[in-house]
Amino acid sequence: MESLIMHPQNKEQLLALKAVARALKISFEISKSPYNPDFVAMVKDAEKRGNYKTIDPTDIWAV
Repeated sequence: MESLIMHPQNKEQLLALKAVARALKISFEISKSPYNPDFVAMVKDAEKRGNYKTIDPTDIWAV
């Protein structure tokens, strides 16, 4: 069977998805992001504005 990963954009969508899964007796897992939601929002906002710098991983050297 396939697995489905959904990304609700707000609490209302999350609650609706959980309610539908429970009504259909579909098991689901809850996992939390290890990142602070405010930090994630700040990074996404910076990406939208183009306010970021790309770093080539081969240019990084160990100290």
